[in-house]
This record gives sequence, structure tokens and C-alpha cells, in this order.
Amino acid sequence: GCSVAFTMQQMQQMLEEKCPFCRKPVPTEEENIRYRMKRIEANDPVAIRVEGDKQETKGDYQKAFEYYTRAAELGDVEAHFMLAGLYHNGQGVEEDRVQKIHHLEEAAIGGHPSARCGLGFQEYDNGNIERAVKHWIIAATQGYDGSIKKLMDEFRSGIVSKDDLAAALRAHQAAVDATKSPQRKAAEEYSSD
Repeated sequence: GCSVAFTMQQMQQMLEEKCPFCRKPVPTEEENIRYRMKRIEANDPVAIRVEGDKQETKGDYQKAFEYYTRAAELGDVEAHFMLAGLYHNGQGVEEDRVQKIHHLEEAAIGGHPSARCGLGFQEYDNGNIERAVKHWIIAATQGYDGSIKKLMDEFRSGIVSKDDLAAALRAHQAAVDATKSPQRKAAEEYSSD
């Protein structure tokens, strides 16, 4: 949100394009690559994961797996989530349900709401409905919309109580409200144009 608001300000005032964080001129693509590689050499887990994303986008799942694994070993929660996806789809690695769940658990423990919701689906598929609902409630309290949809489905089926659904909805709304700002609103309006 803030970076989009900064970019909008630059455009409106006809200013030179600069990085919203360091305020230096925006680097070229070559400079970006050089900087990312420097950060990778310094064992920056985010830079390593981003390189994994780039490799996955190119279709090189083996390289993506290697970068995600390295980033996950350095504690990057998103890298664990991405590894779960590779294990699920058998991309760059053989399909492995145990490893998929391991990486979903690591990501969920680190606060990744999509991973938490995914664990809910795993538990649901295993017949552990109560545990599935607990995972979805936790994901809802983190502001994850997909878990609210699933909780509502289970409420209609009689599995989730009215009180549990209401508490999850309140917690979800509180999490969503906590992320609101005038800059984010401006960014949303800007990106919808």
C-alpha cells in the first residue's frame, strides 16, 4: 500500500521514479539481478525465496526446489509454503504427502494463514473434522478469507456452531481492520483503475 501511494505521488508530481523504501533511483533489471545475487550470497532468505519464485515461473522446478529449500532452512515461512506446493504437485521433487504436510505445518507455525487453512483441508480429508475446524478458525483470526468460506459451509452443514462462527467472523474482521490504512485504500483504488 505505502509503496503504491509513493509511486502515485511521484507520478502526480512528475518526479523521477525512486525506490519507495530507500528513495534512490529505481535500479535497472540488471542492477536488480546483481543486488539479489549479492543478497543470496549473504544468505538473505527472502532473496533466496524470490530467486526460487523466479525459477518456478520459468518452469525450472528443480532449481526452485533448491532455492526454496535453502530459504526454508534459513527460516523463511513463505518458502515452506512454496515447498508444500512443490511436494503436492510433484514439481522438481517426487510427490510426497508427508513432506507436504511437514512444510505446511512449518509455515502455519510461522503464521502463514494459507498454510493453516491448507492444514485444515488435510485434517478434513483425514476425517479429523474438529481439528480441521480449529485450523480454519486460526486462519480466520489471521484475516484469511478462504477459511471463513469453509467455516460458513461447515456451519450450514451443522458442524460449526453459531457461536464459533460468530467468534471467527469477529476475529477475522478485526484482523482485516488492523491492516486498513488510507495508503492501502488509495493503492486499491489506483490498482483497480
